[in-house]
Amino acid sequence: MGVIIRDMTKNDEYYVGTCTHVNENNEEYEMSAPRRLTWLKRMEQHGLRTKVALLDDVHAGFIYVMPIEINPWQIQGKELMVFPCLVSQSKFSLKGVGKQLIKTAEEETLKQQRKGIATIGYFWDFWFMPAKFFIKLGYKIATKRGEVAILWKQFDPSAESPQFRQVNYEFQPVQGKVVVDLFWNTFCLTSDVEAQRVRDVVLEYKGKVVLNEFSVDNLSNLQQHGLSRGIYVNGKLVEVGPEIEKEKLRQEIERTKIKE
Repeated sequence: MGVIIRDMTKNDEYYVGTCTHVNENNEEYEMSAPRRLTWLKRMEQHGLRTKVALLDDVHAGFIYVMPIEINPWQIQGKELMVFPCLVSQSKFSLKGVGKQLIKTAEEETLKQQRKGIATIGYFWDFWFMPAKFFIKLGYKIATKRGEVAILWKQFDPSAESPQFRQVNYEFQPVQGKVVVDLFWNTFCLTSDVEAQRVRDVVLEYKGKVVLNEFSVDNLSNLQQHGLSRGIYVNGKLVEVGPEIEKEKLRQEIERTKIKE
């Protein structure tokens, strides 16, 4: 049958909500899925669409595409669509799933009469959102920060190039406390799971650690600070992988207490 792309149906929701982690008995992912689906469905009224790929009736990937004005990511502009995340499962590599999903996102862009489409890609040797893949599909670099680039495809000559948001974060100390500033979004499974882990760890300190949450589901937080995701302990950015391990955050908090 080949690759079939469709708008997300009820039968696709669990697959999309868990970000392909179906039937893994992962409590964190299972709890996050309904929150993510609620956000996705709420944003449909503002133009978001979730496209799901099936290969021989088996889920093979998905893509979100949405107006740039509502996207909870560090990319800004106007009259464009963006896809912050493309999921094409490795077990279906070389089947054209990713290409077909992007083609469908481009078709949705034209359907909504937008002037172009953009994404964020990475030049490091990692599977997530590889910039070179998008360049092969005709995307151009709009701007770049180190190994991270905004890539776009222009459909209208009057389209304005998308840009990175400017980071505007300032640490506000609290006397006698360790302060954790958490920037997070429901859109991304990793960020949503990470946020709950941070809350759990902060509670362990029974008031000795202050948690400030900045959810970019509220776009005013994103516009003010320019951060869609991040964890800061007394103003220091904590480097994390897919989602922070609780023990790593504890170590950062303890290290900060010792210094003080």
